[in-house]
Amino acid sequence: MSRRQRANHQRSTRRRLRLLAAALAVALLPAGCGLPDVADLPLPGGKPAGAGYTVTAEFADVLDLVPRAAVKVDDVTVGTVEKISLSGWHAQVRLRIDPAVRLPANATAAVRQSSLLGEKYVTVSPPPTEPARGRLVDGDVIPLSRTTRGAEVEEVLAALGLLLNGGGLAQLRTINQELGNALAGREADLRDTLTQLDTFIGGLDRQKADIVRAIDALDRLTGRLARQRQVVGDALDSLAPGLTVLSRQRAQLSKALTALGQLGTVGTRVVERSRADTVASVKALQPILEQLARAGDDLPKSLDFMLSYPFPPNVTGAIVGDFVNLSVTADLDAATILSNLLAAAPARAPRTPRTQAPTAPRPPVTGPAVPGGKPGIDLPELPLRCLPDLRHFPATWTPPKECGLPDGCQLLKPGSTVPIGGLLLPTGLVPPGTAFPAGTELPDGTVLTADCVLPVTGAVTGQIGDLADVLGGGLIP
Repeated sequence: MSRRQRANHQRSTRRRLRLLAAALAVALLPAGCGLPDVADLPLPGGKPAGAGYTVTAEFADVLDLVPRAAVKVDDVTVGTVEKISLSGWHAQVRLRIDPAVRLPANATAAVRQSSLLGEKYVTVSPPPTEPARGRLVDGDVIPLSRTTRGAEVEEVLAALGLLLNGGGLAQLRTINQELGNALAGREADLRDTLTQLDTFIGGLDRQKADIVRAIDALDRLTGRLARQRQVVGDALDSLAPGLTVLSRQRAQLSKALTALGQLGTVGTRVVERSRADTVASVKALQPILEQLARAGDDLPKSLDFMLSYPFPPNVTGAIVGDFVNLSVTADLDAATILSNLLAAAPARAPRTPRTQAPTAPRPPVTGPAVPGGKPGIDLPELPLRCLPDLRHFPATWTPPKECGLPDGCQLLKPGSTVPIGGLLLPTGLVPPGTAFPAGTELPDGTVLTADCVLPVTGAVTGQIGDLADVLGGGLIP
């Protein structure tokens, strides 16, 4: 016998017992006493019968619900059960509800029990899972999908008996025992695991906003990728030929990688075996490197002279516009000329070779340097007021009139445009052929106007020398 059949059998047994008790009570009543009319009996809960609207509720099982049972809304009696009938495999219960009670059209109905051994009643309530709509009116039907019933005590006891007799309590006991055996002696580890799990969950909770932002960013990225699905598909299609070529050349790539590994092994062996030779080569290069370091600035200076051969590098300072200032020394002494032509040249005092440009200003000479102790006529050096302040060089500097410099002679600050016939001082040293003493120091890039450059005249300035002195840069300061 199934559980449902046992429950039906128990309900039919209770009904027969109730009918038998009622029959005995009627038989024991005095002959002069009669039963009151059912219509005159008060409704359960004290609600009198009266006018109202009727609603039919369909139930799969109404248990032992009887007519005249109460209809409640929020545990308040608002009507009564008028009739219980059978329609196929379902029970139809006609309910009469007080006209003052307003219920939604999608209301639900359920059979409940007032206490453990109390009477059954029908409760009507708004839907718990959806918003209320409409209004329940006379003649409406509450379908089977919106009706339920409570569990019977017998069903609860039967389920409990099934659990205790043939249920899984023994299995639960086995599970509990095995779980205790597994955790025995590992309480500290379990506690540490729970602590770390709590820390991890706490960290996730503190980073909730960051996680939400990351998810939102990922959502935007996936949305953009979804919008560019065609582009991504075209890109993947374009990769297909390259992947095909790589797949065909897989063997060659594997061989190349293998050979590369072997090359590394060979290279390591070569380096280890040639270590002594490499060290010896470096030691052999040490003297050459020392000599190069000792040469210092001589090497770049010689390279500079090679670029301007056969003229010395400082010939650029004598170039003014489209002409060159040339300094020549002519020895017109007759005895010297005859001595050079007919006899050996007279001995000269050795001249100290120049290694760098002079830094001290030198006044130019206006007359020839005559051999035999006749010096030329030297111009006096310009006073300090005839030179600009080098620390605060102006844009345009005009010398005072008392300096005796040509009219219109001006100095322009570095970076100015060179006028026609003017002179640019790349190194800041004034060359011969200007109104200023040769070797005067000015800021690098200073520009002299054309009036500061002396015209080419018969005046001779220079030094005594021959071709070797010219090539060595001795005659051109």
